[in-house]
Amino acid sequence: MLTWVSAGARLAESFPGFLGAGWVRGGVDSREWHMLYRFVDDDALAGWEGSSERRWWLDGAPGTVRQGQTEKRTGIEGWFDAAAGSVVGPPPRPAPPRWRQAIVIFTVFLPLSLLMNSTLGLLLTDVVPLVVRVAAVTTALTPIMTYFGLPWATKTFAWFLHSEPPPWRRRRTS
Repeated sequence: MLTWVSAGARLAESFPGFLGAGWVRGGVDSREWHMLYRFVDDDALAGWEGSSERRWWLDGAPGTVRQGQTEKRTGIEGWFDAAAGSVVGPPPRPAPPRWRQAIVIFTVFLPLSLLMNSTLGLLLTDVVPLVVRVAAVTTALTPIMTYFGLPWATKTFAWFLHSEPPPWRRRRTS
């Protein structure tokens, strides 16, 4: 089983937008395994899930393997949390410290907030009360942060979130 699940992770790695994969079991003696994988967006995920490579891999499963419950997470709840259960295969990274998460969120939120307030906020200054302006800017920023800002920041600053050397200081292996 370990060989088979590792092969699935290696296949998924070759797909555009792949961010990571892992395997969990409910417990040491559990016969139930769960595949966890992350992709940059719904299109990249659909590419993997609809691929002939994935179908070939699933068809070669040992024993009885079936697709059960599927859970897709797209909001902030899925960006920093670690998987629960017993990990088999590459272990997921633990959640970064909250102070690092706050810095990364601030790094994206500040420029976007300044941009929105200097455009939309200024357009509404003489037209609507402060509460309505703040609500309008917040409403506009929430999907931008959720779908674009946080995914970009999480990928770009993964080295910072997980206390790794920045990309420009890593040793290159040939």
